[in-house]
Amino acid sequence: MSHPENFLESVRVPVGFNLVPPPGWDTIPLRSGTREAIQRIVRKSVSQLPAGFPKDDIPKARLQLTKELKQTVRQARNSDGLTLYLPVERMHGMLIPASFVASEPLGAPAGNIEPEAVLIDLARDAEEASARELDGTAAVRILQKLPADPDKGVEVPSWRVQYTVPITHSVPAQWLTFSFSTLTTPDMDIEFTETLVELFDAVMTTFRWSYA
Repeated sequence: MSHPENFLESVRVPVGFNLVPPPGWDTIPLRSGTREAIQRIVRKSVSQLPAGFPKDDIPKARLQLTKELKQTVRQARNSDGLTLYLPVERMHGMLIPASFVASEPLGAPAGNIEPEAVLIDLARDAEEASARELDGTAAVRILQKLPADPDKGVEVPSWRVQYTVPITHSVPAQWLTFSFSTLTTPDMDIEFTETLVELFDAVMTTFRWSYA
């Protein structure tokens, strides 16, 4: 008969997770420390402006970036976001129009049912879904290609990738989602968009549960 502490050890519930962001990306925590993170990213971005950038325009650029980051933060919080990940270094002179959000722990979509059943339902309802594994836990990956929606302020199409994973041994069942989105602007070719999606998939392979 096994000792109780060994049994408890085998069913311990994660207290969080770790991810390794891509090089040139930064994180904004959405529970606390948000303002400080925005200020840090704005300072870094301003320091990377081209040498010939007019000094008189720097305050305007700083205000514009701060406004955009605050808007992105609001959208992430409205989606139950826990942490926002976004590029802060320019690639070929441009900031990549992409980001991803890790959610707060969410309740099971349909009550306390088996995680496998929820994953099957999610995959069944999606056009492009595939089974994945995150640190030994079954997950589902869904890809959506969304059209522009000017009525909602979305002027260009976008691609969205979402990973959904149950929190191991949580009672009642809880879930995490990781949602990546990138705009498909007219000057971006499809190969570049696919590369960004592959980059996010690579990030998700670094997912690890963390324990107290």
